Amino acid sequence: MRLPALAVATVVAAALGGGAALGIGKGAGWLDQGTKTVVVRAQAAQPAALPASAASTVSPLPGKGFDPQQIFAGRSPGVVTVFAYFDPSSVTQVSQGSGFVISPKGYILTNSHVITNAGEGSRVQAAEHLFVEFADGDRVAATVVGWDLYDDVGLLRVDPSAHRLSPVPLGESGSVVVGEPVAAIGSPLGNENTLTVGVVSAIHRSIDAITVKLYNIVDAIQTDAPITHGNSGGPLFDARGRVIGINAQIRSANGTGNDSGIGFAIPIDAAKHSVAQLIAKGEVTYAYVGIETENLTPSLARALGYQVDHGALIVTVRGGSPADKAGLRGGTREANVLGRRIDAGGDVIVAIDGKPVNGADDVVRFVSYSLRPKDVAVLTIVTPGGQRKKVAVTLAERRLPAG
Repeated sequence: MRLPALAVATVVAAALGGGAALGIGKGAGWLDQGTKTVVVRAQAAQPAALPASAASTVSPLPGKGFDPQQIFAGRSPGVVTVFAYFDPSSVTQVSQGSGFVISPKGYILTNSHVITNAGEGSRVQAAEHLFVEFADGDRVAATVVGWDLYDDVGLLRVDPSAHRLSPVPLGESGSVVVGEPVAAIGSPLGNENTLTVGVVSAIHRSIDAITVKLYNIVDAIQTDAPITHGNSGGPLFDARGRVIGINAQIRSANGTGNDSGIGFAIPIDAAKHSVAQLIAKGEVTYAYVGIETENLTPSLARALGYQVDHGALIVTVRGGSPADKAGLRGGTREANVLGRRIDAGGDVIVAIDGKPVNGADDVVRFVSYSLRPKDVAVLTIVTPGGQRKKVAVTLAERRLPAG
């Protein structure tokens, strides 16, 4: 999280939405709150190609081992502290986060919640004034290029002539594996230029977006590298000094924010998708189906009488949505199965455009990163009676929920 003024010891911010995923799907949960666990994992979507103005030609660090000292020496000049002033009449009401330079053209990546008031219950607005401070203590003004609330990505830009820039290279989060060493650099609790290290604790986590209600972020990277307030927006590096994620959230069981070891980073492949659109048009658009899904596992399928072992079980179809118009069917009855309540009787999505769907998160991945509004997606479904058929769905554009 960003560090608010006069709130150095605040609790972690609660994620909004309670784990529901309105419009595209419900991903796997990271806490035991009635959400589901994906049994069969699909590969994350391929990262978007960045425009030349946002690309870095910096090479990975040499060597075969994990050298935190080398990572810090080589990459900390490219990490900045972000200061966001939301009240122009006050110089003390400032929120602080982290960010990192991604190109010599002055583009800086961070979280959307660092540079906007997203998640605070009011109309989303960018900070009135933004400044970034480099490792040498020099501070320069920054402008907002845009933000993506759904994946919590924010993009800033500084004048390349205002300060010497040291871009950091972007890696690929799709190749990250559990157990590999990682390093985080940022400004936790206002302590600038701080290095922490750990390992990747889990991948393909589905977490609530703290910037917008009811949507999940899929493929988040869980790490035990200590991160806290003020680290948000900073880079998570692999052993070669490539950014694999944007540090974004911390979680604690008791709500005090004192638990260690539960940190989450936005996958850099998703951030590339956001950056490419923000530079091209100043906003990010996502396709919309209008369904809520659950993971269908073999044991659940047997209990409910489905003739398919894996897929995304449609539990809700929103009235008037593309899914509704295409005739997709949601749950028709409530069932208590394996200690869980579930809306049964809906169709099961097993493929989108011929690509296998093993669970609810796959639907989010395909629709979010491979499809666009107005595209026609062909969904292969299996009905409760066992009929397998293809349904063409003309996608709409995802809209922010009211409130």
